Amino acid sequence: MMVIMLPPLLENLPAPLQAISQHALQSWIKTLYENGLDFEPWSPSVQHEFLHLCGLSDFVSNQAIRHPNIFNELVCSGELHRTLAPGETRYQLMQAIAQCETVEQLMRSMRLFRNRQQVRIIWRDLNRHSELGETCRDLSALADACIDLAYQWVYQKQCELLGTPIGRSSGQPQHMAIIGMGKLGAYELNLSSDVDLIFAYPESGETQGAKRSVDNQEFFTRVGQKLIKVLDSITVDGFVFRVDMRLRPYGASGPLVSSFNSLEQYYQNQGRDWERYAMIKARIVAGAQNTGTRLLQILRPFIYRRYLDFSAIEALRSMKVLIQQEVRRRDMDDNIKLGSGGIREVEFIAQSFQLIHGGRDLSLQQRPLLNTLDTLAAQGYLSAPDVTELKESYRFLRYLENALQAVDDRQTQMLPDNTIEQLRVAAMMGFDNWLDFKQALNNNRKRIEKHFRNVISDPDSDDDVIYGAQWLPIWENTLEYDSALAVISEEGFLQPQQAYEQLHALLNSKQVRAMQRMGRERLDAFMPRLLAQVTENDDPDLVLTRVLPLIEAIARRSAYLVLLTENPGALLRLITLCAASPWIASQLTRFPALLDELLNEGRLYSPPKAPELANELRERLLRIPEDDLEQQMNVLRNFKLAHRLRVAASEIAGTLPLMKVSDYLTWLAEAVLDQVLHLVWNEMIRKHGRPRRADGELCDLDFIIIGYGKLGGIELNHSSDLDLVFLYDCDPDAETDGARPIDGSQFYTRLGQRIISMLTTRTTSGFLYEVDMRLRPSGESGLLASTLHAFERYQANEAWTWEHQALVRARVITGSAYLTEGFEKTRLTILGQKRDLDTLRSQVSEMRQRMRENLSTKATQGGLSANAFDPQIPFDLKHDAGGIVDIEFIVQYAALAWSWQYPELVTYTDNIRILDALGETHLFTTDDVAIMQEAYKAYRAVSHRLTLQKQPSIVSGEQFHNQRLSVMRIWRELGLS
Repeated sequence: MMVIMLPPLLENLPAPLQAISQHALQSWIKTLYENGLDFEPWSPSVQHEFLHLCGLSDFVSNQAIRHPNIFNELVCSGELHRTLAPGETRYQLMQAIAQCETVEQLMRSMRLFRNRQQVRIIWRDLNRHSELGETCRDLSALADACIDLAYQWVYQKQCELLGTPIGRSSGQPQHMAIIGMGKLGAYELNLSSDVDLIFAYPESGETQGAKRSVDNQEFFTRVGQKLIKVLDSITVDGFVFRVDMRLRPYGASGPLVSSFNSLEQYYQNQGRDWERYAMIKARIVAGAQNTGTRLLQILRPFIYRRYLDFSAIEALRSMKVLIQQEVRRRDMDDNIKLGSGGIREVEFIAQSFQLIHGGRDLSLQQRPLLNTLDTLAAQGYLSAPDVTELKESYRFLRYLENALQAVDDRQTQMLPDNTIEQLRVAAMMGFDNWLDFKQALNNNRKRIEKHFRNVISDPDSDDDVIYGAQWLPIWENTLEYDSALAVISEEGFLQPQQAYEQLHALLNSKQVRAMQRMGRERLDAFMPRLLAQVTENDDPDLVLTRVLPLIEAIARRSAYLVLLTENPGALLRLITLCAASPWIASQLTRFPALLDELLNEGRLYSPPKAPELANELRERLLRIPEDDLEQQMNVLRNFKLAHRLRVAASEIAGTLPLMKVSDYLTWLAEAVLDQVLHLVWNEMIRKHGRPRRADGELCDLDFIIIGYGKLGGIELNHSSDLDLVFLYDCDPDAETDGARPIDGSQFYTRLGQRIISMLTTRTTSGFLYEVDMRLRPSGESGLLASTLHAFERYQANEAWTWEHQALVRARVITGSAYLTEGFEKTRLTILGQKRDLDTLRSQVSEMRQRMRENLSTKATQGGLSANAFDPQIPFDLKHDAGGIVDIEFIVQYAALAWSWQYPELVTYTDNIRILDALGETHLFTTDDVAIMQEAYKAYRAVSHRLTLQKQPSIVSGEQFHNQRLSVMRIWRELGLS
């Protein structure tokens, strides 16, 4: 398999090409002599490169012979052997046209300049001084400069003739925004590309400053016509760039120039799928850059839908079919752009993912194709090896495209059919002969075609029969009732009547009856596939019951039906997860956007670790305007929902053990809290400015969020709320420095209120977390946010023993580093106090007894009665004796009793590591530590599984008999009651 990043340079050209080179050289030397120029000052290496190019490119040799002075100046300038700086092409063109007074002078100067640059770019490309990216950037920079400077020249002349166009609403002078599409928009032009343009102007109005006013539409139409003439007309000096305007609204029959408003209305009401595809790479290349960029922002929702848009695949598939028909009709199999395995198929692969996912995954909203492919690998949409293959083959074809066009500056993607040009192309691609080159080309095209089929091809295209065809008459209600029941039973349903009734309830539901024609067609295509997949599960009755509510929920949003139809793997994962967990089924039904997570199996079952989680969320939020609260909240909620689903799926699949499940859920909460804090902090300082410290200095996020309970102990489960405490440091009476000042205490109280609001407000994506603030100083009657000093004073003088128990599991989640350090010192000081053990035992036991009375199983008095292990009486894993809370109380009691001697008991906040410390200090025996750790993990594992089954954490009374006895024994041995 051949991999070409930069094709090598053939030192020795084949004999026929050497003959062409020698002939061109003789003509060149003759021209030099006639113009009084000399070939000798050129270095031997430059002479060799020139001779090499003469054998490969007629365009280069012809330009050298036609314009020897320009060519000689280019060689002597040193530009052939260096990369141009950004803006250098534009500067050179400005110098070249500075003295142009007439349009004829402008056209000649621009063509000579373009040809000079074209020679330079071909020279560097074919002599291997530049790689593909530089060649494309140079060509795109040349086009940008030519279009913009020609526009500015034409605009100025038209203003002198017709007056300056003025906006009717703004009263400001108007400039046209020139939108570059396709390869120009993505900085990917090839050597003889045309430029696809759309012309737009901001506002209607009239010109001012001339004898006769014209409306802005007419003014800019004239500007556009003259600009096209300057760029596109073929003269004795050639052309600047071929201009293609067919991508504008209504194509060739539409107006040449449109207002921003009419463009917006057109794309909103009449824009077609292929136009979304075309607009992905749109960029303002000339004219009104700022206003034009705002126009593209307005059009972005047309390109990137906020929902998962799998209908895009069908549109791209239809476009590809039309292209293939045209290729066959015109016998264009040798077209490396449009033919099978060509450049267009790579573009389709990348842009299908952009159209489908780009509305939600903002990282896909980019223009360059190679960068997009890298993002697809980084985000898990395609595998890294697949992307590597695609990039290598795409580069090969793009180098080949430039080689084809370098021969004679012709816009072609067809392989040559004569021997000389075949030799030239093979040599430019680094091959000794056409056959070796053709083999490498075929290999690359086959690789692209394979990946294209995997992404774009119809999943049923290769099937002789439709998958699930036996279900069509049942779904379409064309079978007699008894016959339908017989088929359903034969397919594996144990309760066929119930399944039949469920299907017909869906068929006759309000959502399905109200569907548009296209949506109903998608549902009818999807249901047989779904039902066939359901019957492959061990319990189809259960799966159908759990999946049909989801289908009803997404019926009106048929893009999701296309998603599942187009991705059999996603459908299989949907059924597997719904069969395993009604909790997951209900989550997918409530939030169908989560279906996106089913597309990538590797990503679904491999949730990212803490740093990757935090970085991913940060990057998503960075792409949102800082004042767009609604979008920020949606991103936060969708992020949390998606990653919580991935953790649940991984737990069900067995790829994550219990401890890791809690780790990931805790990391997820930490990432969310960190971003919420920073978003709210920035919002508050925009409104009120910064509060001040006691020394008068401005505060710099002098605030921390402390997590208690499961969050603090790194033991979150799928439905945990967050126990939080807020601390800050500032002068509570000093006012903030903003336009709407408030005192420091009020500032941080409002900050805490906004954090809670952002976490708990329900949107269409639900809420982030339920929040419990009752562990703050003085509980519900206390301040929402306290100073660190007030917190320390309260803990030392007023806190109850149960509050010190809670402090064992408290840790800073996010916020100020120096406040974090201060809190840790306070926590260690409070927990490290020497306590009277009798008093401590009494207070811990009393608190536990209250909890048993209120929360435990009444029939067993919390598991303390004689019938505690009766199989008929359930065991509450959390609250009954010998359960989770007893283990937690044992750990907290031990930490408070002995941390004054053994500070390592309160180094960590999770029960497992505190138990490790109790064993290492020999306060507990190794056996007892193991008993409690294993019991604790076993209880929590079952509790997690029950949560995913939407069941309470209660099991049969006969379960965990030995573990409960052992925990109760340790409880009593500590003197607790």
